[in-house]
Amino acid sequence: MALNMAWDPNAFATIDVLRRRPVMDLTAALPFSLAPNTIVDLGCGAGQLSRLLAARWPLAEVLAVDHSPAMLRWAADTPSRVRYQQADLTVWRPHWPADLVISASGLQHVAGHERLFPDLLQALGPGGVLAVALPRPQDQTAHRLLLETAADGPWSDRLHGAWPAAPPSGGRSYGPQDYYDWLSPQAAAIDLWETEYFHALDGDVPLLQWLHQSALVPVMDRLTGPELDRFLAAYRRRLEVAYPEHSSGNALIPTKWLFMVVRV
Repeated sequence: MALNMAWDPNAFATIDVLRRRPVMDLTAALPFSLAPNTIVDLGCGAGQLSRLLAARWPLAEVLAVDHSPAMLRWAADTPSRVRYQQADLTVWRPHWPADLVISASGLQHVAGHERLFPDLLQALGPGGVLAVALPRPQDQTAHRLLLETAADGPWSDRLHGAWPAAPPSGGRSYGPQDYYDWLSPQAAAIDLWETEYFHALDGDVPLLQWLHQSALVPVMDRLTGPELDRFLAAYRRRLEVAYPEHSSGNALIPTKWLFMVVRV
């Protein structure tokens, strides 16, 4: 059976409402015949998706990998049978054939996608699936303001290099054609699509809550205490200028995502 909303109508309630829809869309696109024994969740963050997958396939081995010790400590606070591992995702690869390698918003800050994605296909067993949802922050004002805030304050030295540099393609961001070209030589089937979501945030929802968790992980790994609070306050001020409330009292926030489900 495929992973879809039918297996548990309340399953996605554990995921923040602003991140829930991309995870639902990604998992709903998994092949109906998929019955994995080994699952790897890359850039697992707080582990919500990892635990959903472990519940859906109770006999599967689920490994959740993230580079952030802070996020893994948060993930481990919720009891589950998921096994967590801290690793640098630019170099870490599964050391055994996996049936499902999945990532929902966990790889956009990992450099070297032209090497990473073909390597992940090679880590799949026969009939295995790679499923990835990538936020497209480079297309969003909020990401530009994040980088500006990081560069402007007294924390600039500690945040230097926290996000990967632009791809070496004339400053152009990687697009769907790039991923297709990297994946197609090894793939039996590729499902590739883009979606833009719009979130209507009222004045009671902080703009920072809209951000994908991983966008701020480099900051939380490098700054603590009052300095982290000052950074977040400075960033919040920039966001509030860029995304003012409309007369309705809401701010409409767009988020773009690139999805891919690849079977070998």
